[in-house]
Amino acid sequence: MAQFNKILRRLGVTVLLASSLGACFKTSSQPSLKPRLEPLTQERLIQVYFNHSEASIYSEPYRQSLRFGDNLEQIIIDTINQGTSTIDVAVQEFRLPNIAQALVKRHQAGVKVRVILEHTYRRPWSQFTADEIQQLPEREQDRYQEFISLADINQDGTVSREESQQRDALIVLENAGIPIIDDTEDGSKGTGLMHHKFMVVDGKTVLIMSANWTTSDIHGDFKTLESQGNANHLLKIESSDLAQVFTQEFNFMWGDGVGAQKDSLFGINKPFRGAQRILVGNIPVTIQFSPTSKKQLWENSTNGLIQKQLQNANQSFDFALFVFSDQNLVNTLENKSQNQVLIRGLIDSSFAYRSYSEGLDMMGIALVNQCRYEAENKPWKQPLSTVGIPNLPPSDRLHHKFGIIDGQVVITGSHNWTEVANTQNDETLMVIKNPTVTAHFQREFERLYQNSALGVPQWLLTKIEQDLKACGSSITTKSNSSKPVESLNSPSSEVKINLNTATQEELETLPGVGAQLAQNIIAARQKKPFTSLQDLDQVSGVGPKLLEKISDRVTW
Repeated sequence: MAQFNKILRRLGVTVLLASSLGACFKTSSQPSLKPRLEPLTQERLIQVYFNHSEASIYSEPYRQSLRFGDNLEQIIIDTINQGTSTIDVAVQEFRLPNIAQALVKRHQAGVKVRVILEHTYRRPWSQFTADEIQQLPEREQDRYQEFISLADINQDGTVSREESQQRDALIVLENAGIPIIDDTEDGSKGTGLMHHKFMVVDGKTVLIMSANWTTSDIHGDFKTLESQGNANHLLKIESSDLAQVFTQEFNFMWGDGVGAQKDSLFGINKPFRGAQRILVGNIPVTIQFSPTSKKQLWENSTNGLIQKQLQNANQSFDFALFVFSDQNLVNTLENKSQNQVLIRGLIDSSFAYRSYSEGLDMMGIALVNQCRYEAENKPWKQPLSTVGIPNLPPSDRLHHKFGIIDGQVVITGSHNWTEVANTQNDETLMVIKNPTVTAHFQREFERLYQNSALGVPQWLLTKIEQDLKACGSSITTKSNSSKPVESLNSPSSEVKINLNTATQEELETLPGVGAQLAQNIIAARQKKPFTSLQDLDQVSGVGPKLLEKISDRVTW
């Protein structure tokens, strides 16, 4: 492993040394912290926690830094430690070694442990070669750097075999013989995302969260000392009835586990079940799992369940969402706004100002992307100034997926408010009708909202003006069907990105294409011009999911 890190340095991949992380591990000079708020009352059977809470303090276990927030990782570990018979984990990404070690101890004590992951994150970081690391997109290289920082226990600049066996969470699980599958266990290459983030213990305790089991989603990025982790939450629910519902979802995906039958069911291959209502004590909880086949009525889908809840809003609706791009939902909210329902909302800054963001509709504007509007865009005639982005610590994201109706009902889960989550991904959506539970989400929303940037920023107005001027009369609207769509200004056809002539900036406008991948595409065409999507599939960093996203946006 020491030689491996030397190779990385020669390739220009930075390994964080003790000098750059030293401050993270010093506790004696840290000022004492005290909670800024009094804890809220928790329901006995449904408890809510936030990693940015100002009502609690904890010492982050890897960097030994004192900070505000609930320690979501420790709550997960404590719940694992209570397990006596079964523990089922379905989480998109699993990189926290302390959780892995807790699972191993229960496994060694005779508890049946099963783990399902998204295939994109199934491989342990320790198994990547230097050449593979160099070929990774920039975002994935950052993830690898996070692993190096986490695994280099003695901070000598290298990760030894012994360190990787302690700190590479997936290696820890594999060495203990804990069975793990991903969404290729059905015999496919993986369709959609296995985006769940839940755990069921002993058939009675369920953890549902917005967070993946990573440092960046719970504690913060090691490369940025100010980072406190993406804003996330966790619910701990005691209910054998609810656990049974989640166990059924888990079993559909698990099939025969790590076996030869390939009978696991993911995505739309799972049986459609629709919304299920149960009582947790006397608290009504509605649960629905995504995705929903397009053969079903949209009203019966997970997003359809969200719409039904929004239609019940009489006074207010607050939301904090990572991404919001479902047109039906924003249209419902426009009707509510016109009927005097007060709407306030926050969307993560990386998605809030994209052409498909429904936040733009709510603010009364539309963006052109390569001289075309998104299909069915409908800027509000009475725009809101109460929608915007939160101001978070450096490198942190708004990763919540919750909405609050009339201060009484909360919509939450792993499910982003998008059509992809609705029709492709394995997701969880929950509706909880209880003022005590909702109060916790309301406090978190107010914390984020009071330190936010609301309305249309000036830079975006300038961009809109420049784009309209550059496009002139050639602006079109992207179609969601095979039927032609009339241009907003002329009958000109849609503009597509030419893979052989596009600039790096133009390539980066494609969904899922960042700076590194754009560079890879340019390097590939210099060797051989693109003649098909199959050619594009050969570029490092391109996979089936990305091809599906951009197939109708590119030409050659």
